[in-house]
Amino acid sequence: MRLTLCAVGKLGATVENTLTKDYLNRAGLTGRGLGISPVDLLEVEAKKGAKAATSALLKTQEMDAIKAALGEGGILITCDEHGEQLTSRQIATRLNTYKDRGERRVTFLIGGADGLDPALLKQSAFSLAFGPQTWPHALVRVMLAEQMYRATTILAGLPYHRD
Repeated sequence: MRLTLCAVGKLGATVENTLTKDYLNRAGLTGRGLGISPVDLLEVEAKKGAKAATSALLKTQEMDAIKAALGEGGILITCDEHGEQLTSRQIATRLNTYKDRGERRVTFLIGGADGLDPALLKQSAFSLAFGPQTWPHALVRVMLAEQMYRATTILAGLPYHRD
């Protein structure tokens, strides 16, 4: 099964980008023996139109860019403030269920500053929330990448995670 972290926007040469890539690399290495590999980072950007674009229009443009980048198929998990607050073990269990069902790809999606289009939220298997706080998207990438790594270590029975 292939894991993908898809995010709207590009971070460039930042500390957060370095951390994200490090955790995704670790997840890929740990997941290899579990049949969960590779783990990819996919950054998408909507074509920017007029400066006065509405939030709804921007969300639609981002949704179109995401769909074009991802193509068809696979499990989509969206990050949304109104989503479920799962433990690391629960995330690992869901990933294991998808793997055991024979899913070929699971994509975690982080939207842009205005959130995700409601149509994308409806298409997702579930939405994941990182608590009631508002987090910078660059930090959400790091936290999500770390949770992907943590999930692979849980499934591999490694001592990284302690309950």
